[in-house]
Amino acid sequence: MIEVGLIIARLLHYATTITLAGLSLFPLYAFAGAEPEVLSHWRQRWLLWTAVAALLSGLCWFAFTAANMSGSMNDLADVETVWAVVHDTGFGHVWTLRMLLAVLTVGVAAWGIRSKAAAHRLNWMMPLLAALLLTSLAGTGHAQIEEGWAGVIHVVADAAHLLAAGAWLGGLIPLALILHRYLGTDLNVGPKDMDRILMRFSGTGYIAVATLIGSGLVNSWFLVGSLSGLNTPYGQILLGKLALFGGMLALAVANRFWLVPSMRNVRTDAAEELAMWSARLRNHVLGEQVLGWMVLLAVSILGTMQPAVVGP
Repeated sequence: MIEVGLIIARLLHYATTITLAGLSLFPLYAFAGAEPEVLSHWRQRWLLWTAVAALLSGLCWFAFTAANMSGSMNDLADVETVWAVVHDTGFGHVWTLRMLLAVLTVGVAAWGIRSKAAAHRLNWMMPLLAALLLTSLAGTGHAQIEEGWAGVIHVVADAAHLLAAGAWLGGLIPLALILHRYLGTDLNVGPKDMDRILMRFSGTGYIAVATLIGSGLVNSWFLVGSLSGLNTPYGQILLGKLALFGGMLALAVANRFWLVPSMRNVRTDAAEELAMWSARLRNHVLGEQVLGWMVLLAVSILGTMQPAVVGP
């Protein structure tokens, strides 16, 4: 029961922190000019709720981790047990700092909703805080196994992996919203603007995918070690994760080289045809998201398992 709860808490925290990073980073690379006001208001509200969810899921992760270390959920009522996890473990040290950062992020997100002036300052504050909250997850997992330079390389690779996932998977959420609503008048985004957004997102996607592949190879070297490690339970789940990632990549390639060019070739006055291609692209984006959440589930399970490289 504790292990299942730990997996669910990890999944929720990964999902919320990646979404928070994606929502924060999206305006930095998606728009040539100012972000549409309606989308900005929607994004600011979701930044707050996602930050709150990241904080709550992080507290749940800590609770199940502490229970897993002590052996019982009842031990969470023991102040000495909780303090020992916080004070005497590397996980506790990193998690305390992360939760303080999560509280700060919630405060900044709430401040942004209160005034337009604050919202402008969020253009750099929220992306920084969200990126720090996401990449700091590298200090809580298997990257802590190694010491010295090997440990530094592993942590850096893990942090880069997480940030790339936030830019791609998290960025799909505002992209899906724009695809769903841009043909109306509320977003003030026309076909030409949509084309620029899609091309900018694709450019970021190239960088994110290259980073995911490169950092993933480094992480696999540290955690699997050799091809024989793929025959372990850890290796089998890792292969499943790679298959899901391959599905995401296939959808992204279809978007970039089939659906987006098809939308560009449609006349701006052909509303029905434009809506059809937009709906197809939106469905592909939603498909990428579903596969991405399944990848996060695999990651959440792998984080509770012994890496293949140190297995029996």
